Amino acid sequence: MKQNKLLIITYYWPPAGGPGVQRWLKFVKYLPDFGVQPIVYIPENPTYPIIDENLVKEVSDKAIILKHTIFEPYQLASFLSKNKTKKISSGIIPNQKKQSFLDKVFLWVRGNLFIPDARVYWVKPSVHFLEKYILENGIDTIVTSGPPHSLHLIGLELKQKLTIKWFADFRDPWTTIGYHKSLRLSNYAAKKHKALEYQVLNTADTIIVTSKTTKTEFQAITTKPIAVITNGYDTEKVGKEALDTKFSLAHIGSFLSERNPQLLWEILVELIHEVPDFKSHLEIKLIGAVSQEVLETISQFGLNSYLNNLGYVSHSEAIAHQRKSQVLLLIEINSEDTKSIIPGKLFEYMVSGRPIVAIGPIGSDFAEIITNTNTGVFFDYSEKMKLKSVLLDFYNQFLDGKLQSNGIGLQQYSRKSLTEKLVELIAYPKSKI
Repeated sequence: MKQNKLLIITYYWPPAGGPGVQRWLKFVKYLPDFGVQPIVYIPENPTYPIIDENLVKEVSDKAIILKHTIFEPYQLASFLSKNKTKKISSGIIPNQKKQSFLDKVFLWVRGNLFIPDARVYWVKPSVHFLEKYILENGIDTIVTSGPPHSLHLIGLELKQKLTIKWFADFRDPWTTIGYHKSLRLSNYAAKKHKALEYQVLNTADTIIVTSKTTKTEFQAITTKPIAVITNGYDTEKVGKEALDTKFSLAHIGSFLSERNPQLLWEILVELIHEVPDFKSHLEIKLIGAVSQEVLETISQFGLNSYLNNLGYVSHSEAIAHQRKSQVLLLIEINSEDTKSIIPGKLFEYMVSGRPIVAIGPIGSDFAEIITNTNTGVFFDYSEKMKLKSVLLDFYNQFLDGKLQSNGIGLQQYSRKSLTEKLVELIAYPKSKI
């Protein structure tokens, strides 16, 4: 019987850390269970802003890994400022009012000289390498995963050269993603991004997105089929964790400047002054890259003595913190452009057994998921009193030893269920390899 092969073109792969690597790492883990041989094409010498060596052990031994050299402009830029390069590469962009001259230069160069992004120099050599490999190995289906959206240009050129099915997977939107407006784009660069986005969306056989809002946005640009396959959670080998003895509010993941929730800091200060012993129990736990603006705001509100800033930890450690923290914070930028963002950590949060406090713009896609699964409470940025009331209620449950989350309908978001959905979309039969 002919073996079903799927060529996956992705930039983020172990030892890359952070959320970008998880989606296809997990799809690749489960594809063989549905009769599909995953072939993963990645850069040989990438510049990853975050490294997590532990993830290397999670790569399926049934996957075929192809590597090809990439020229990374970030490697050159790091000679000028390694710290700024790393932050911009990971999506942490300084507040516009606080950008230094060097910040502005880096952003202008990133937005105007590298279109759609700094990995664009990988497109031509990858097409040359993969065209030969596809023909020699009888591959008829490919997936490109972005960002970086340069990888969709690899799919675009391969589609134009070969008889293949091409699925373009958008983990995040392209021109409507939150940081896009911060790139100091010229009119030419903005139009070029739009033109490339249009070409990709109208050439791929099928578009895959992670949220309903992104699907609606793309439907205004293309008539091609668009499928929603969210991110999800996996079974994790993490031992049972004893809950924090403090009333810990944990934010896990990148804490960008624009996500800085003034209303939350105000509420915590009020509760410290109004509720007996609240200050003796409070802990603000930040795990991951945190912008300087967020740290400065916490300091300005006089909350430094309650802050536990742990920095980046491995994925397994992050999972452990999710399960032992009292409350999990999920915060998105208050903008129309971020309604479609469903952070990958949401699904890990949902199965942690800990209640989620989510703050985002009205109409956020993740609000519906949290509500439908009974895993937490969503607030928009105008609902200060409602948020304060819920936090006080959670605090009282914490004092009584009864604070927990009881999720419902979570199985649909398991990585294995989502992989089955992917296989059905690609229309491979569900036979065992």
